[in-house]
Amino acid sequence: MSHQVRITVLRKSFCQDFVDSCTEANLWHPCDLFYEGQTFVSEGWMPQEFCSWAWSDILKYVVTLARGGNMRGVKPGTFVTCCTDGFRPVFFKLERVDGGQDA
Repeated sequence: MSHQVRITVLRKSFCQDFVDSCTEANLWHPCDLFYEGQTFVSEGWMPQEFCSWAWSDILKYVVTLARGGNMRGVKPGTFVTCCTDGFRPVFFKLERVDGGQDA
């Protein structure tokens, strides 16, 4: 059975000190594709308008929840993860939303 997963943008971060110490040009800025509180719904595939790089990072967790699985150490049907952009990571809360708590 496939479940819906709500993806909520919890926080956008920007590490200016990392940019200053690791880049030659100051071309970096906070992620402009997401805003805090923004939500998306998925059944295991990438929602429209979602960042493909961030999707690649969170996909395994979304699919696990969509297929009824859970991660150890967190409330069933939930997980918090982020994209792996070290200069400007975005944190996401994942929640199975259609009542499925199985697995």
